Amino acid sequence: MEFLRFENTTFSREWQLNIRGKLFTISAPQVMGIVNCTPDSFYKNSRKPELEEQRALIDEHVRNGATWLDLGGYSTRPGAEHISEQAEIERIKPALSYALETYPDVKLSVDTFQAGVAAYALEQGAHLINDISGGLIDSDLFSVVASHRVPYVLMHMRGTPQNMAGLNQYDNLLREVIYELGIQKEKALQAGIKDILVDPGFGFAKNSEQNLELFSKMEAFHLFNCPLLVGISRKSMIYKTLRIGAEDSLNGTTVLHALALDKGASILRVHDVKEAVETVTLWGKIKNK
Repeated sequence: MEFLRFENTTFSREWQLNIRGKLFTISAPQVMGIVNCTPDSFYKNSRKPELEEQRALIDEHVRNGATWLDLGGYSTRPGAEHISEQAEIERIKPALSYALETYPDVKLSVDTFQAGVAAYALEQGAHLINDISGGLIDSDLFSVVASHRVPYVLMHMRGTPQNMAGLNQYDNLLREVIYELGIQKEKALQAGIKDILVDPGFGFAKNSEQNLELFSKMEAFHLFNCPLLVGISRKSMIYKTLRIGAEDSLNGTTVLHALALDKGASILRVHDVKEAVETVTLWGKIKNK
């Protein structure tokens, strides 16, 4: 099913996603809470390798108003160690089971670029696959997502987490990112994926200055006629610019979240759900005046 587009007084685009035959509407910006089931994600306070920590974080995200949870078992920080599909599954399995059983009304995304992991998560009941590689790492991923009839986040990246930092040479950053995303979007559609969300890929094969440049031109990504997912929470584009650490970058993150909403973000993928939900709420109130 193609996305439907409407006009709205507080949110310029309203989208409907088809999740296994059931329509899910994005009528205002939503917040996706990050659940890193990893020991080595870039922001150390987000690392939750133990089940009790994962449960507590899931509870906190839901209590604070997350519409989505994004579970990941593979660290995608620059230079991260590669792990097998089975190891990744073992990392996310307990948290996925807990979230599905405890919060049936919350939508679950799984952050993976490995087809076997996506297949497992979707068979358990996950609602969306968030692929940092845009289908470039595992060519089987598109068919897995299509067969389960769920939405798919197509993110821009070059290479792998292990080598992407050295692949940030662009003659025209915006043009090349859009071109490369467009190629992968067409492949995803041809594979049978109906509902696609686009993520510019801040922090992936881009340095801090490139991330800021891309962010400044983010409205251009609406040419894809897809919901826009923005993942900038506590990233180096913020803390390197401010000359602080990731642990001190919540204020900068909130500033950019507000700007991202003005630029048409449909979903904010965040570490700090409470603050992001408050940002969305205030932004919506002001836009509705």
